[in-house]
Amino acid sequence: MIHKEELNLVKEWDKTFEKSGKVEHSKVTFVNRYGITLAADLYVPKDAEGKLPAIAVSGPFGAVKEQCSGLYAQTMAERGFLTIAFDPSFTGESGGNVRYMASPDINTEDFMAAVDFLSLHPQADPDRIGIIGICGWGGMAINAAALDTRIKATVASTMYDMTRVNAKGYFDNEDSEEARYRNKKAMCAQRLEDLRNGEYKLGGGVADPLPDDAPFFVKDYYDYYKTGRGYHARSLNSNGGWNVTGCESFVNQPILQYSNEIRSAVLLIHGEKAHSCYFSKDAYENMIRDSKYTDNKELMIIPDAVHTDLYDGGGKGLIPFDKLQDFFGKYL
Repeated sequence: MIHKEELNLVKEWDKTFEKSGKVEHSKVTFVNRYGITLAADLYVPKDAEGKLPAIAVSGPFGAVKEQCSGLYAQTMAERGFLTIAFDPSFTGESGGNVRYMASPDINTEDFMAAVDFLSLHPQADPDRIGIIGICGWGGMAINAAALDTRIKATVASTMYDMTRVNAKGYFDNEDSEEARYRNKKAMCAQRLEDLRNGEYKLGGGVADPLPDDAPFFVKDYYDYYKTGRGYHARSLNSNGGWNVTGCESFVNQPILQYSNEIRSAVLLIHGEKAHSCYFSKDAYENMIRDSKYTDNKELMIIPDAVHTDLYDGGGKGLIPFDKLQDFFGKYL
């Protein structure tokens, strides 16, 4: 028997973006394969008729659906798609008894559970389902596309491969056995400290106040998560961050292993000046290497855009929604 957890869902509009008058909005819940109940915002075009192509959206890593995933979902609903933006397991309004944990397996399953939900929704066409993953959930989206044959089209926007960055550090600067050993040893010690203290220690969100010598990508995150632009009370990055041990398993569980076997369409979008652009460039190269399915794979680089510009447009309208509409229109 599959049981849904009763979630305490906020009823008022508390997003970081304005509510659209072109779509109907409601809160929904669904259960993943691990029995965790997920919370989502459902966006349906007003006066929609018949079965609609559907899209599930999540990310960034440490964000909530009230931030940019909701913006993506609402905007795509304005363009004729039935969409949901969901909080992953253990975060936001979604369930999971332990908070602020992440798992390559469970978070990939979250996308697949969203596909389950859309496949059974009376207004969605189960044969026309796509997904959008932003930042760290871009990697999860590609991982889900490699596993879930029901997904017909995938967009990864300003993508991170969270297993790579946890195992090798930023720009692969800690890609050594010794560095990984130090990292693993510290987290093993933290496990015991957490048990002795009876609570999980938080690792801290985006630095606040911002150090004068902070690298640009930290300033970029601060500009989104710590200001009126993108701050949200339930966002991990806006507040206390993940548990110190929250991403422990990522060090030893590389995702995207079989991305070159993805038969469905994939579009990777990244900013030219984003510190993270190498993730999408490498993911695209790995996806088409020795692959029989390259005709429907694409890498789109946005000139002059930094990482968070693809969260909300950066005040410059840099999210290529026309491209997303054409892509999903073609493959859904």
